[in-house]
Amino acid sequence: MKGTDMTTLTAMMGSYKKTAPLKDGSVASPLLRLDFADVDTAQKAFKDVVRGLKFDVAELAVVTFLQAYEAGKPYVMLPFVMNGMFHHKSILCRADDDMRPQDLAGKTVAMRSYAQTTPTWVRGILSDEYGVQLDQVRSQSQEGAHVAEYQDPEWVTRIDSTLSLEDMLRAGQVDAIIAGGALSGDPGIRTLIPEPKEAAAAWHRRTHVVPINHVVTIRKEIAESRSDLVREVFRMLLESRVAGGDLPAASGPDLQPVGFDALRPALETVIRYAFEQKLITRRYAPDELYGNVANILS
Repeated sequence: MKGTDMTTLTAMMGSYKKTAPLKDGSVASPLLRLDFADVDTAQKAFKDVVRGLKFDVAELAVVTFLQAYEAGKPYVMLPFVMNGMFHHKSILCRADDDMRPQDLAGKTVAMRSYAQTTPTWVRGILSDEYGVQLDQVRSQSQEGAHVAEYQDPEWVTRIDSTLSLEDMLRAGQVDAIIAGGALSGDPGIRTLIPEPKEAAAAWHRRTHVVPINHVVTIRKEIAESRSDLVREVFRMLLESRVAGGDLPAASGPDLQPVGFDALRPALETVIRYAFEQKLITRRYAPDELYGNVANILS
């Protein structure tokens, strides 16, 4: 951050319809300029945020943010979700395996990272909906957490294989995998949870929770000293989403909720999941995560 008349804030966000007007300058401000890092896929720069502390405004996976917050990294949340997705479809097994979700005890489940947000939602749903005791599942992780201070719990082991998650499943090295995207569509692989779209819809009707994945964070110092900049960043995010045409679907829940009340059910749930899964050591109140942003935008 530079203390000039036109303040420049360093920023990192993925490239989406909702961020295009911010990145191309068509949504602008008389108070600040967002100096965007040359990043299209936000996940590739998460370590630069939580280890290098490189940006003033940054997109982060919500579980990465929770771990960063607990580790004392200097960021707080804005009540703006960059993306979300229902995850009943995100745990898969072989099509010829008659395993059910409640049969996972003693089974081996592989994922990119135990600390990743998608597996956190999946494990929480398995626990809540199917009674799975997560410490009885053999979790395998391809890599560690973005936050360097975090260590996986004792029931998680590192994968010793060069195969992709899908190839490990096909080869019988694991019983199931958790993956949020980039899947082949192989008919030999099925979702472990039957009829996942319908199951997710029923779960949402009961819980009112949208599984948020990525949120926007801002440097704590800015939230404490420049309320005008916080309000302006938030305004620009809202305006850019509208200008980019990335609006809620006509039917169904908004997967990119905005505002403190809209985020609360999801935040309370993912905080509980993260605590139960030993990703964080305390169940934080959602308001804590916003810091002074809660006073500025309320």
